[in-house]
Amino acid sequence: MSPALSFVIPLYNSAETIEALVRDIAALSVPGGHEVVLVNDGSADRTAEVCRALVTSAGVAVTYVEHARNFGEHNAVLTGWRHSRGAHIVNLDDDGQNPPAEAVRLWQHARATELDVVFGHYEVKQHSAFRNLGSRLTNAMTDWALDKPPGFYLSSFRCVSSFVARQVATYTGPYPYLDGLLLQVTQRIGSITVRHEARTAGISGYTLRRLIRLWLSAWLNFSVLPLRFATLVGLLSAAAGLCALAVVVWLWFEQRGPAYGWGWVMATVLIFSGTQLMMLGLIGEYLGRMFLAVNQRPQAVVREVLISAAENPITS
Repeated sequence: MSPALSFVIPLYNSAETIEALVRDIAALSVPGGHEVVLVNDGSADRTAEVCRALVTSAGVAVTYVEHARNFGEHNAVLTGWRHSRGAHIVNLDDDGQNPPAEAVRLWQHARATELDVVFGHYEVKQHSAFRNLGSRLTNAMTDWALDKPPGFYLSSFRCVSSFVARQVATYTGPYPYLDGLLLQVTQRIGSITVRHEARTAGISGYTLRRLIRLWLSAWLNFSVLPLRFATLVGLLSAAAGLCALAVVVWLWFEQRGPAYGWGWVMATVLIFSGTQLMMLGLIGEYLGRMFLAVNQRPQAVVREVLISAAENPITS
């Protein structure tokens, strides 16, 4: 029988934290049973060794999946969804900041309200100031780029139904943005306030480079707003050029202004450069859509899959 709840945990250099987290999950009482899916996303420490031991000793059904190299958190979560069996799936960070008991609350709320996705909203976040700033910027950007209620907080601590997870997991693009994919599939979303704990060990893997990559995925993969912005800039430049041309004509009739045709040249340059930028924006919109449809760079490459032999007991 399939368990009621799957815990999917993407891992990156998590040797110091993952064992305690899995033990806490194993101690939970979940009606219908639960499992843990660990996705090692190219860790360089002892994460693989620790996870292989957990497969046989955790006291809960464990599936261990190893990527051939680092592909990114969202790619790892999608791999975990493809190997999950639960009717609902909860994503947890590997650093202990998402308490497993709060994950059960997300699941209970999803079942009680029949929502497809329930996000955990942190009343107090235990991240660094840099990480908190990055989260606020990401949510502000997604207000423009994604079809979501303005101001609705999107977090990586979420519970999704297996139906939605299967639909999203069909996406094979190389730069997935999970919240964008989820919002393309369903509008039955909600959130509850959850606790956010301090890291039990290590430092955050989200560097400025990774945050920028996440922002680009949110904007370029799920929105054509940047291209439309380029079109708007082109139209404004062309309009400014026409206004400048009108001013130059007026100065010419008044026999005022710079000599040697400088104004004529600048006005002409503004008109044509603005028009070209507008056309490039239109062409770029078509090319951008084609790029998103045909790009075949691997989303992830799975090197190894281990599944615990013992079945997770189903409780009533």
